[in-house]
Amino acid sequence: MSPTELLAHFSLVLGLMWGGYLLLLGAWIVLQKREPIATVSWLLALALLPVIGLLIYHLLGPQRIHRQRLRRLRARAGLQRALPAFVASGEDRASLARLAQASAGLPQSTASAVELLVGGAATYDALLQAIASARQHVHLEYYIVEPDHSGLALRDALVERAAAGVQVRLLLDGFGSSRLGLAFLAPLAAAGVEIAWFHPLHLRRLWRPRINLRNHRKLVVIDGDTAFAGGINIHDEADARRHAAAHQDLHLRLQGRVVRWLQLCFIEDWYYAGGRLPRSDALWPGLPRGAIAAQVVTSGPDAPWEAIHRVMVEAIHQAGRRVWLVTPYFVPGEAARMALTSAALRGLDVRLLLPRRSDSRIVSAAARSYYDELLAAGVRIFEYRPSLLHSKALLIDAELCLLGSANFDMRSFRLNFELGLLLQDRTLATQLEAVIESDLQHSDEITSTADKRLPARLGEACARLLSPLL
Repeated sequence: MSPTELLAHFSLVLGLMWGGYLLLLGAWIVLQKREPIATVSWLLALALLPVIGLLIYHLLGPQRIHRQRLRRLRARAGLQRALPAFVASGEDRASLARLAQASAGLPQSTASAVELLVGGAATYDALLQAIASARQHVHLEYYIVEPDHSGLALRDALVERAAAGVQVRLLLDGFGSSRLGLAFLAPLAAAGVEIAWFHPLHLRRLWRPRINLRNHRKLVVIDGDTAFAGGINIHDEADARRHAAAHQDLHLRLQGRVVRWLQLCFIEDWYYAGGRLPRSDALWPGLPRGAIAAQVVTSGPDAPWEAIHRVMVEAIHQAGRRVWLVTPYFVPGEAARMALTSAALRGLDVRLLLPRRSDSRIVSAAARSYYDELLAAGVRIFEYRPSLLHSKALLIDAELCLLGSANFDMRSFRLNFELGLLLQDRTLATQLEAVIESDLQHSDEITSTADKRLPARLGEACARLLSPLL
């Protein structure tokens, strides 16, 4: 066989192998029935980058989500049998509450007290004070804990409580808290603190990597009757006393029956991450019904309904006067974009507050690619100047708030494990309104993008193409 024939034969075999590779993996991706644009994006990546594309899909693709969902559903089923019966209450915004329950599985409850905490300094002070008063247990779940001053202060507070006989359980995300080393963790272990890692990063797990499935929740439950939840991690960059350009962020301190559902969320995540299932009546104290309608909304790649995404979109559709959205990352899908523009076209006061400077240039560029459409519909867009805006809040009309860990982007809606609180209370809404108005005073309103140069427009358009993967 001549060299030309050998080359032709080799090319034919290679072409057949490449075609088979595309056919098998393409069928696998198509059968997942995701959004067409996301499916096409992955197919192009696999076709144009045969080896690199497959590696990226293996590390970041969605094919492992169903297995994760089955494991977490088994955990939830075991926990629900061990729980006392809870009583849901509240009829206002009933359809929204029903949607939240149907998609996330947690019914509407009540809170007897809700405190809005603005910034890391106020949050850390309140958190450390509450931990110091713990008598039975302290449960903590964080995406990021850094071994800096803030992290050490939290660690020392937990060590002190554990030494006093309080049961302390600490759940850390394997990626977000990867900087924690033995020097930080050893005192906790020595004091008897139980530590679990959510999707830890191990080389032995490369065959089934979970690097793209992160626990983005920030949750603390103390003695079963007090809880903290929101968007603030444990690090100095959130504390204005430690960092000159501290993140602008929000958190909540809650009491009342809703804490039981937050406790359930922690224990479910703890059990799934490999922790022993706690079984104690002290975890579920009797709590009085409160005056504030409160509902926990969770979402993640283990559930099919994108609960937080659905609830936010539906809340925007139900709005009758205003929609104020604050988020550090804004990469909306079509449903979310339609909800915002429809609200503005109906004549509502729709405001979008984003950071001028973000820690992700690609996400910021993708966000700005949507400005033209939003502005044309009448949405008012503001960019916060002083520091990184890390707040995540949706304010609807005069009484409805949704706060938590989720950004307004596809990663939070589909990939991250997130936790939000849907709260109906005029006092809280008024407080949140005041915080947002204060932030707007330190922001620049974007009224037009006409003067933007071509390279910037092209960069934003290219970043937008990556929106399904961000």
